Formats: sequence, C-alpha cells, structure tokens
Amino acid sequence: MEIRALQTRDAARCAELEQILFPGDNPWSRDIFAIEFSHPHTFYLGVFDDEGDEEVLVAYAGMAMLGPRDDPEFEIHTIAVDPEHQRRGLGRLLMDQLMHAADSFDGQVFLEVRTDNAPAIAMYEAFGFVNQGVRRNYYQPSGADAYTMSRPSRSEREQ
Repeated sequence: MEIRALQTRDAARCAELEQILFPGDNPWSRDIFAIEFSHPHTFYLGVFDDEGDEEVLVAYAGMAMLGPRDDPEFEIHTIAVDPEHQRRGLGRLLMDQLMHAADSFDGQVFLEVRTDNAPAIAMYEAFGFVNQGVRRNYYQPSGADAYTMSRPSRSEREQ
C-alpha cells in the first residue's frame, strides 16, 4: 500500500466510492473532487493498493486550511474507505496524516459526522475530538443529523 496526494486523475475513483458509501447524502461528483484537489488551501490524500497489475484507490481523506497562515483552523471535508478495505486501520492512517498537517500549523480542527456513524465518532474521539453540538438535517437529501466536533490545537492540548 502507498499513501500519496490525490491528483485530478484520482477524482473519478473518489466519486465512485462516494456513490457507494454516501448514496443518500448527495455524494460528490468527479468534478467537485477535481476542483477540491486544485485549491492551494486543501490537502487530499489517498491510500492505494496494488490489485493485480493495477494501483487502486481504496481510501481517501481531505481537509482545508482556513484563515490566516499564522493562525489557521482546519476543516475535514471527507474521509472514506472502500467497504472491502474497512476495519484495516486505513481511516486511522489517513487521520494520522491529517492531524500531523494540522499540528504542524498548530491549528484547531473541525468536522461534521453523521450522528449514527459510531465507528467514525469513536475514531474521532480517539484523536481528541469532542462533540460541540448537533446540526439537524445536515446531510441532504437524507435529512440525517450531524455532530459538529472539534479538536484543539497542539498548543492548547499541551497546556
């Protein structure tokens, strides 16, 4: 397996996985992923597995850096693992990378997660995220609620 930054050529596979993983919640298209990858303030990674002669994207994650460079905040946009590769630590591997990037800028991190996604919530809590509240009907068109979670900056955690 290999971890690397996602590129425009990876956008179609991300969109394919979105359709599988988030069918009732307005999954992102190839074009949305391609645009996200091109922004200078976003950070998107993928885990690739060799399947025969081919390298296949099996997990991806992305976040944005918001605010001034000397005092940024980060927002996780997405994290997803192909159902055939779940429960192998790939989500945690990607979160390690995202949190390392945020910590290198000493930034606080925010995210939204479906209130019924217990495995993701447990992973986020293991990374130091705390629940800040509920956004009712956040995911559309399903109408599922989301928790808003945040993780303090490295300097705040070290106090």
